[in-house]
Amino acid sequence: MAITPEDILHTARLANLALTAEETERFSRDLEGIMAYVDLLKQVDITDVLPATCLSQGRNVFREDRVVPSLAGDKIRRNAPDWYRGMFRVPRVIG
Repeated sequence: MAITPEDILHTARLANLALTAEETERFSRDLEGIMAYVDLLKQVDITDVLPATCLSQGRNVFREDRVVPSLAGDKIRRNAPDWYRGMFRVPRVIG
């Protein structure tokens, strides 16, 4: 499948990105390589391969839940640049 510079520019417009001519050319080459690899994968014989429905084989891969003490209030306050009435004060970011 051929990836044209127009395809790259169209996708960039959809993502609200401004690309230079060099970036457009580089992305075009990179995507061509990715598509060539996908075409190569399509040639792999998977007729005797069963679909993988669960990669963890039914085992819980998470750690055990344990109750542990949290940080003490004074340790938290030492890291806070601005602490007021038990809360962190931060600069306003939304007008």
